[in-house]
Amino acid sequence: MTQIRTYTDIPYVTMPDDYQHHLGELLAEAYEQYGPIFRSTYFGQEVLYLVGPEANRFMLVNQRQKFSNYIGWSSIFSVVDMFGRGLLSMDGQEHDRDRKTMNPAFTISYMDRYLPLMARLIREHVASWAAEREIDIYDAARKLTFDIAAQALTGLKAGPEVDLFRTVFMDVLVAPPANSEEEFQQRTDTFHAQMHELLSPKIEERRNNPTDDIFGLLVQARDGEGRHMSDEQIIAHVNILLVAGHETSTSLVAWLMYLLTEHPEYTQRILQEQEALLGDKVDPNLEEIKKMKVLENALSEAERLYPPVANGPRGVIEDFEFQGYHVPAGSRAFYSIVTSHMLPSIWANPMQFDPDRFAPPREEHKKNPYALVGFGGGPRICIGINFAQVEIKALISYVLRNYQLELIEGQDIRQYYGVTGAPLHGIKMRIIAR
Repeated sequence: MTQIRTYTDIPYVTMPDDYQHHLGELLAEAYEQYGPIFRSTYFGQEVLYLVGPEANRFMLVNQRQKFSNYIGWSSIFSVVDMFGRGLLSMDGQEHDRDRKTMNPAFTISYMDRYLPLMARLIREHVASWAAEREIDIYDAARKLTFDIAAQALTGLKAGPEVDLFRTVFMDVLVAPPANSEEEFQQRTDTFHAQMHELLSPKIEERRNNPTDDIFGLLVQARDGEGRHMSDEQIIAHVNILLVAGHETSTSLVAWLMYLLTEHPEYTQRILQEQEALLGDKVDPNLEEIKKMKVLENALSEAERLYPPVANGPRGVIEDFEFQGYHVPAGSRAFYSIVTSHMLPSIWANPMQFDPDRFAPPREEHKKNPYALVGFGGGPRICIGINFAQVEIKALISYVLRNYQLELIEGQDIRQYYGVTGAPLHGIKMRIIAR
């Protein structure tokens, strides 16, 4: 009979002070030494790492009821304090009810509604990129993806309204860490007050004039007793949709454009696919975007190499056993996205850029379900996955067909992981019209 070991028997990994600069590499080394379960310290807290496709399936599907998104996002990271309890950090029936409300606006067929807006904003922003001598593609992509999310998901008007909204968000997202609890609380209170001032009139407007965009669906939604969501809850949902709706895309756009400058031969293959699909068309339609498989494989490879979130945080709310260890309720746990994406037992030469790993006949991700989890997986897979993928493919399609990417030499380009990942010093490029 196999003896079940206790939590304290789980190997503990001591990370160097600069662990956030080399997180994927360090966690992959820990996996090679200790296997699919180990402990370490992250953001000053002890956290359990569960690694690999089976660990991801365990946490995201088979035993997901034993884990709390709310505790994970609120106690390991301060997402709930800052942005409210949106879909990302809800649990159980509350999550299922509100996700059901939002689902219609995130189906792949609904993306047709967003494409004209995406295309217009892409053209405007990319023209401004080309007008600059050089740009930080991460910062530039952040402005674009935020504008798309703000206008598509909340119906905010282009111009001063979106500019103000973006400024309020960026003041929070790019601010240095708070020096004290008091400073963090002041920052949080200011942000909440600004968002309430900006969005409360919009909520009232939607109540009087219903719409079928995501904002309108939230405003019109009722619970089982016929009650509308509070303004506070609607604003929390909007906050999370905007954060998740542009952070993920920003990171993937920046890294994908970097990878394509580093691999011009693959870029040529994408351009050949574009020519075959679009000819002289200016903007692709949804069916054409869905057929961009060579580009899609490059996007999947960017997601694998540089996942926007390194680890999915969860609070353990029921005891469980995994790999012979007993883990008690009250523990903090990660399903480790960045480590799962680096396992040589799953991915051939995992450090190499190789989009063909996703193409037939190899399809490494299909041989190991839950190996690629940059957008999560299972019933709680990121609700915005279709939105992000269509947006990024539309952007890269337009840029590659109309411009040339040139990487500025002499940069220190590497990923840094806080709550989300970002290039440590940005990625500087020239965007040159063809």
